[in-house]
Amino acid sequence: MNIYSKKQRWKFALAIIAASIVFISLWYTNILVGQIAEQEKEKVRSWAEAIQRRAELVNYTQELFEKISQEERKKAEIWAEANRGVVNAPDEALEIYTKILFNNSTIPMVLTDQAGEIISSSNLDSAKSEDPAFVRKRLNEMKAKHKPVRINFYGDQVNFVFYDESTIFSELRDVLAEEIEAFNREIVTNAASSPVIYTDEKQEKVLAFGNIDSSKVQDPKYVQELIKEMKSDNAPLVVSIGDNEKRYIFYAESQLLTTLKLFPFIQLGIIGLFLLIAYYLFSTARNAEQNQVWVGMAKETAHQLGTPLSSLLAWVEVLKTKDVDPKLLEELSKDLGRLETVTDRFSKIGSAPNLEQEDVNLIVKDTLNYLKSRLSKKVTFTHTSSNGDQVIASVNRPLLEWVLENIIKNAVDAISGDGKIDIHLTDQSQFIYIDITDNGKGIPKSARKTVFQPGFTTKPRGWGLGLSLTKRIIENYHSGKVFVKQSEVDQGTTFRIVLNKVTQNGRNIHSYSFL
Repeated sequence: MNIYSKKQRWKFALAIIAASIVFISLWYTNILVGQIAEQEKEKVRSWAEAIQRRAELVNYTQELFEKISQEERKKAEIWAEANRGVVNAPDEALEIYTKILFNNSTIPMVLTDQAGEIISSSNLDSAKSEDPAFVRKRLNEMKAKHKPVRINFYGDQVNFVFYDESTIFSELRDVLAEEIEAFNREIVTNAASSPVIYTDEKQEKVLAFGNIDSSKVQDPKYVQELIKEMKSDNAPLVVSIGDNEKRYIFYAESQLLTTLKLFPFIQLGIIGLFLLIAYYLFSTARNAEQNQVWVGMAKETAHQLGTPLSSLLAWVEVLKTKDVDPKLLEELSKDLGRLETVTDRFSKIGSAPNLEQEDVNLIVKDTLNYLKSRLSKKVTFTHTSSNGDQVIASVNRPLLEWVLENIIKNAVDAISGDGKIDIHLTDQSQFIYIDITDNGKGIPKSARKTVFQPGFTTKPRGWGLGLSLTKRIIENYHSGKVFVKQSEVDQGTTFRIVLNKVTQNGRNIHSYSFL
């Protein structure tokens, strides 16, 4: 008992240490994850501030381009007014109008009459400006971009000035387009490598995204679910584009941070799996070694008993020729026969048992008859069967008798030689149940799993081998089960043996039911 109590304490201590290691590992990892998450959020905030400043710069540039566009419109109107005024200008004003006409060196313009015929052009490509088709093409482009400036001459005569963006303005517009494209790229490839979605003001249209599976972004339902999830984790970043128009940036934790959160659990799972495999292998090796020790010890015991047993049998034959009480010789022969049975039992350990169809009721009855004359007269035995007198199963008779003897002797010890022991057989379609019940001291719940382990005993001089042998005989040799069915302290214990019945083809049924 002492070795198992110590073993349980060691298991408990090791479990506490393992739990402490797991707790400390998770606690420290959680601290690291929290610190990394805070750093990542700080990066996202810094990145968002940079995005906002970039957006403000884009807004300012757009406003500036709008002003330039308005200024160029005014220049076109002034140039048109100069065209109208130069016709009827007095001599003192002619020079001013002429300067206005010739000072326009940046804005491409085409002057047409009321019918749309080209009158003149200015600031077009010098190499192509003489080509009517090229001028007509540029005129059509101008018509598509800007509303013409109307020139009212005298009477009903009307001319139109069509104009395009100046070269400087076109270059600046290209720079703005590149800036906007760079702005979107900055959103997509953010510093924190977090999954991001850049949406319009209604939070419905995805303008850009990063670190997200592009095939899934095509699904509006998935996008809305993802935005909802991101919004619940982090407040979206608002980006003002201009004209009170806003854009929203939704983001989540990076994949690295998510993986880092799961890493300790994955690590612990792998370690746990490794420990389970290692425990299983060591346990299998230890059990195999124990089995070898059991087999070796049993066979050596049978061998050692063989020589003195043969000698004793010879002496009995000698005594039969002498003047010896026949009753004494009869009892001596019975005990020698029993000793032969014990030797036979030990010799069968480790060998394939020879199972034969036997009447289990008869085996129980013979075992009780043998034990009654050798146990206390204060013990009352009851033997019953729920399905008739014959209960047939495929068993090894000497080994099953050994099992019954071990459990019954333990029951006698539990009642201290004064009480009752009931043996009841239940014959079912697939199994035979043998219930052995005593009204003794009972077995505590903490010890029910260890009573069948080698070395477990409550006796001062016990070896703790009886129930261990019982378990091996029933489970290894008969493919059955033996367990503590019920036990209450100071009320008694019931051991149940489950034996497989023989099927029509003669093989044991290897499935168990313990209800």
